[in-house]
Amino acid sequence: MKPIPDKAEVALEYPDKFYIGTFERSARFDAHLDQTGISLTLHRTGDAETRRSVHMHFHYALFAEILRDVARTVSAMPPQDADHRQALRETAKALYLSLEPPARTVRKVGGGKKADDASEMTPEEEVLLLHVLE
Repeated sequence: MKPIPDKAEVALEYPDKFYIGTFERSARFDAHLDQTGISLTLHRTGDAETRRSVHMHFHYALFAEILRDVARTVSAMPPQDADHRQALRETAKALYLSLEPPARTVRKVGGGKKADDASEMTPEEEVLLLHVLE
């Protein structure tokens, strides 16, 4: 698990109950892919009164639709919020690049060119990919 870099708020509403919790920098999270979708866990440590945990799992089709809706509503972000826009852009690019099929290495034959070699990634692309894989 990694520390939460910002803040998450979770609300769970039932007809007769309402639960709300926040997860801030002292909390931790884990996010990863499994065979059927995206798994996300938020965990706040502490004594029995403050300890909380939220586990969510989204199948791939639902998660793709969530990302599509986020993309449609990005215009609601203030244009002056450059830092968050840049962070989202870089992360989306890293996700996109990590979903590309594995690169094939084509050996040089008779002075020909090498193609589809993952070692030809730019340093920036390597950093973005490593962030997604964490």
